[in-house]
Amino acid sequence: MESAHPWFIYKLPDGSCEITQQQLETAEKTWGPFEDRGDAIARRVGLIRSGQCKPRQ
Repeated sequence: MESAHPWFIYKLPDGSCEITQQQLETAEKTWGPFEDRGDAIARRVGLIRSGQCKPRQ
């Protein structure tokens, strides 16, 4: 089933990354759009491993 809205990854000021379908004004950087949440999660894992995002505590 396709989502009506695409997913995005936003890098927050604290260095962590959030996956959401809503626009965040406080984001330092944005990746996406992704067709489904699973793709966005996989990309976020890659961003954490490459040091571009901090894991959430």
